[in-house]
Amino acid sequence: MPLDHRRLHGPEDSQPPELWAARPRDAGGGEEGEESGAAPRDPCALRPLFARAGLLSQAEGSAYVELSGGTKVLCAAWGPREAAEPGGAVGAGRLLCDFRRAPFCARGARPRPGGAAEREAEREAAAALREALEPAVRLSRYPRARLVVSALLLQDGGSALAAAVSAASLALADAGVEMYDLAVGCALCRPPPGDRDASAAGPWLLQPGEAEERGSAARLTVALLPALNQVSAVLGGGRGGEPEGWAAALRLGVEGCQRLYPVLRHCLLRAARRRDGA
Repeated sequence: MPLDHRRLHGPEDSQPPELWAARPRDAGGGEEGEESGAAPRDPCALRPLFARAGLLSQAEGSAYVELSGGTKVLCAAWGPREAAEPGGAVGAGRLLCDFRRAPFCARGARPRPGGAAEREAEREAAAALREALEPAVRLSRYPRARLVVSALLLQDGGSALAAAVSAASLALADAGVEMYDLAVGCALCRPPPGDRDASAAGPWLLQPGEAEERGSAARLTVALLPALNQVSAVLGGGRGGEPEGWAAALRLGVEGCQRLYPVLRHCLLRAARRRDGA
């Protein structure tokens, strides 16, 4: 039988690509995965962050934030626009936030895309995003107007809400919206008592990864206005121990936000220079 030279002849046997993919240290299974996941790390260490503003030409302001480990968030901002109720009373403007998860953002099993559980999680994340951003925006300067922020989670590698807060704040600033300060987000989590010490829970971890968040006993997300030294939102829950433990976590989160602030400011300066040079 003559050979078809127009086709590439592959091997007779094939194997799934997961066998050759590099497995993260904290996502392995069995005893070996537990040992690698239990490897100690500096609780105060921040994951490297990459940020860029002014990416989307279709939006008035945009920003992209990526954390080492896989978290990727893209945000766009529009406004001010005329409110839907032109005949209403004159008051401060409104900030509308939308949060969406890409169908391919999760690595493992996830709820059915578009299902009730995922829609509820997206609504909660959008409400948390608005709560963190509203104190940073001068809404009184935009009466009868609305500002729209849309966040898209491209990949969830942990600390997704904190990355969305930082990206949305950058997008608003890139759109020229008057703000008191940038809102910087920082996430923390605390492992359960049995992971490190049977008698006490482990230390709070700054910017946890997806595997650390999945196995945590408590989570916390802090949003800070660093120039004003004001906390705009504290979101979290779980079994974090005594109130002193939560207070220590809050102080650690504020310190993490202060350390991330220069990176976001430098990102805005680079975007302004690019815009002026164009």
